[in-house]
Formats: sequence, C-alpha cells, structure tokens
Amino acid sequence: MLGLIRDGETALATGIVDTLTDLIEDHGHIPNGTRTYYLGRSQPPLFHMMVALLGEAAPAVAARRLAAMKREHGWWMEGEADLAPGARANRVVRLADGSLLNRYWDPRGTPRDESWREDVETAAASGRPVADVYRDLRAGAESGWDFSSRWLGGAGLASIRTTAIAPVDLNAFLYGLESAIAAGGDADAAPYAERAALRRAAMQRHLWNAAAGRFEDYDLEAGALCGQFTAAALAPLLAGVATPEQAEATARATAAELLAPGGLRTTLVASGEQWDSPNGWAPLQWIAVAGLRRYGHDALAQDIATRWIAAVEAAYTRTGLLFEKYDIETPAKGHGVGQGGEYAPQIGFGWTNGVTADLMDGA
Repeated sequence: MLGLIRDGETALATGIVDTLTDLIEDHGHIPNGTRTYYLGRSQPPLFHMMVALLGEAAPAVAARRLAAMKREHGWWMEGEADLAPGARANRVVRLADGSLLNRYWDPRGTPRDESWREDVETAAASGRPVADVYRDLRAGAESGWDFSSRWLGGAGLASIRTTAIAPVDLNAFLYGLESAIAAGGDADAAPYAERAALRRAAMQRHLWNAAAGRFEDYDLEAGALCGQFTAAALAPLLAGVATPEQAEATARATAAELLAPGGLRTTLVASGEQWDSPNGWAPLQWIAVAGLRRYGHDALAQDIATRWIAAVEAAYTRTGLLFEKYDIETPAKGHGVGQGGEYAPQIGFGWTNGVTADLMDGA
C-alpha cells in the first residue's frame, strides 16, 4: 500500500481498500486467503492502517470505512458480553482480573484443506483430541506465523497450543484498530477510546516483562508471560502502546538479542519451523523499523533497515531473485529455511518487494 502511494498509484491503493471494505461488510473480517475454506480465519487486523495511508476521504467514503472497522472489531470481539473472568470465547479472553485480550482462533476442528495430510499426521502424533490440534493449527495459520515456537508447548509441531496464548502483536493491532475508530469522531468515539485505554492498561499489566525489558505473549493456561523474546515485541511500539521508558528498554533488548547480520531475528529459537531462527521476514522488519522510529530510536531502526536491504541485495545479486524469507544469520545463503510452511521457498514475494523498496526510500 505505502509503495503504491509513493509510486503515485493512489487509485489502485484506493481500489484495494474498497475491495477489503467489501470483504469486511460481507464476512466481518478479511479472510486469510482467496478460497472459501479460508473464511474461518482472518488476516491480522491491520485494515485500519491501510485506511490511514489514504488520508482524508469524502464523508460518505470515510463513514463506510469507519463502519467496516467497527464491523471488523465486532467480529474479533464476538462472545465478549457474557464472558466470565478466566473464560474464553472464540477470539476473546477475559483474564481473572476482568481484563479483555484476544487470541487467534478458528471454529473449525478439522484439518486445513490446504494441508490436510500434514495436519492429520500432526494430530495423530500429538496424543491429544484431534479437533483441538486442528484448531490450534488453524489459529497458528491465522496469525501469519505458521509456524513458530511461539505457539509450541514442547518439541515439534504436535505440541502446538496457539489458542492458549494471547499474542502481543495481535493485541497491539487491535489497540490500533480501537484507537482508529475512536479517532473517527462519531458518536461511538468515546466508547472505543475507552476500549483502547483498557486494552493498553491490560497489555501494560499482563504483557510487559519489566525484568527483561520487553513485551511478550501471555500464556492463558499458566496465567503468566510466555518468557520468549520475539520480533512481535516491537508491535506495541508500532501501535503506540509502549511508554517511552518501555520503548527505550525494548530498543536496548532488541539491539542486544534480536539484531542479526541480515536484519531483525524472528525468534531466538531454532525449532525447524519457518517463523523461527535463522529466518527473517520482511513484515517484521517494517514493523520494527516503524515502531522504533515512532519513539525516536532512529539509529537502531536504520541499522535494522540497512542490514535487511544488504541481505536482500546480496541474494538478488547472486540469484536474480527476491524471496519470501531470508536466512539473516548467514545472508549469503539467500532464502530462508524451515518446513513450517509445508511448501518450497517462494520467490518474487510481494511483501519483500514492498518492504525493501520502502526501507530503501528511507521512510
């Protein structure tokens, strides 16, 4: 989107937002893919950021987009009204203190159509009710991090437990959505501003690891932080959830642990899943760079951007190709590794193109 606008393709970017608005009006969310079997899963809720890129619109258009944001928010919050402390419903969880957070979820307790055989094999190896495993796999796919040690309870994909985790990035994105709706200025602005404030307070209370100086995912079953440092910790900076002091601590921790020769590490765990070490992913570079810049940590943001651009350029010079993911520990290797996506490494990938071009522009 940002790349299209920079290239003067505002009409095309507007058309994309209009199409996404249609999808939200029809389904309540932006489906995870362009097949009917993806309707149970959403893309992460970042529609509001795309709308913001387009700037001011005619009143009728702005009202329609705002209504779509509310509908999307309602879809993510379905089931909240009657949720008791400690309970979960669909994508909503209410913690023991009454705080509301969200998780990834898919209501279908069946193998994914696009990975049927693999899911059946994973569930058979788990020793758990197969419907639970299928739902956790689907939720992991909804996150976009399919798959990662973030979602695992032990060694191997059969230990996946995505639905038992309140992810820090998802909740940051929903804070951004609530804030965007509040900024719409209509009669619902105050209630959504309150929602955003309550979510921020819940994230500050439950997702911030003060001792380590970083945001983390929350284990709903343990009632505690997951204890893992990942690139998702930068999402609260992108959304404006962090205090200046938290942003400073996050920047220090990022420079010390997540900074790799080729950019930002996804996690510090080498699990064999593709959303783990040694892989780096374009969207996570952009989130980190934009989040750090929001809080004035420009030098670290530029360092991440420079390392990523160099890794992409080195692989392109050697192969003539752009890849979906990169081995950022050894950038000369080119494309990333891991079988978590259950497919061969992809080339010519849109988010690599867009993020790298944007970082090269110095935005």
